[in-house]
Amino acid sequence: MAGRFRPVGLVAASTALLLTTACGGASLGTGEDKQSGPVKIGLLVPRSGTYKALGDDMKQGFELYVAQRGGKLGGRDVEIVVADEGETADSGKAAAEKLVKQDRVLAVSGVVSSATINGVKDLFETGKVPLVGSNASPTTLTGTTYIWRTSYVNDEPGKALGKHVAERAGGPVFLIAAGYQAGKDEVEGFKSTFLPAGGTMAGEEVYTPFPGTKNFQPYLAQIEKSGAKAVFCFYAGGAAVDFVKQYRDFGLAGKIPLYAPGFLTEGGVLKGQGDAANGILTALNYSADLDNAANKQFAPAYKAAYGSAPTTYAMASWDAAQVLDKAIKAAGSTVTSETVNAAIAQVGDIDSPRGTWRFNSGGTPVQPWYLREVKQGANTVSSELGRLGG
Repeated sequence: MAGRFRPVGLVAASTALLLTTACGGASLGTGEDKQSGPVKIGLLVPRSGTYKALGDDMKQGFELYVAQRGGKLGGRDVEIVVADEGETADSGKAAAEKLVKQDRVLAVSGVVSSATINGVKDLFETGKVPLVGSNASPTTLTGTTYIWRTSYVNDEPGKALGKHVAERAGGPVFLIAAGYQAGKDEVEGFKSTFLPAGGTMAGEEVYTPFPGTKNFQPYLAQIEKSGAKAVFCFYAGGAAVDFVKQYRDFGLAGKIPLYAPGFLTEGGVLKGQGDAANGILTALNYSADLDNAANKQFAPAYKAAYGSAPTTYAMASWDAAQVLDKAIKAAGSTVTSETVNAAIAQVGDIDSPRGTWRFNSGGTPVQPWYLREVKQGANTVSSELGRLGG
């Protein structure tokens, strides 16, 4: 279905961008080489299922950037083709194949699931179509030429926290996470900086069955009996709400500090956690209250358009649009998927709401990381933890 997009309150969107799910012959896709004319960009995000809320944030962040530039990227009108990633690797792969083979887009952005991005690697590499992903980035995704990520590698939030927790815990730390690849990546990332900094663990790390664990009481009792002075956990989505509320109800909040990668309290889950989240400390590459020029442009505009503070998912998608904007402009009169991909490799520093960053040789950001604390229902920046990704 085709329609016109104009974020509420956004004057710059007077030249709206076209959203469509059909193939439009007038747009510049993979096989064409034109001096001018619109470009067609695929947006592969969940429009249904468990991860729809993340998909909404990503779609809104990308669209906001384009709307702020009068519906253009690289000086060209943009046609955005939205495809539903769904919640499985199979649904994500089918949607990606439609974008590349049927819609013949110039480039693709989005992708929430690590399973999806692993499943479509060959599609983008053999098709020579750039994917500027804005969320999924598993540690197993390596050796790519056409896949870039404006988010971070899965183990980096844990890496960012390790040394800080080792220096401040004052004793052993209990490690607990959801038992799937992202949880294991986060725990291993945390240990890689925590243990060398002198940190000690309160027994072996615990992985709770995913997605079936709803009752965390047995694990919380284990934490209480362990003698831990702090806890590092990884949970997201509904599990994050359940864990945080039960942590408070069990009497551990305020007694044993809780540290986690940022998505424990990011976006809609924070509202679901309510007062139970207050005092939780997280590491993330973004916070809506960051004091820099790019964020002063981005965060108020996002809130005005969509009625809520931007998340890291929205910010990374805004940056993905910025990367494509720069690359399409740099490609000049010869705009093809291959020339745009070559230009992405040369974009250099990105002036981002998170702070300035640039791609490393693996196609992920060298970027700042922040320690955040939940205060009165909002994530607030406490300090910078340093830069990772180099």
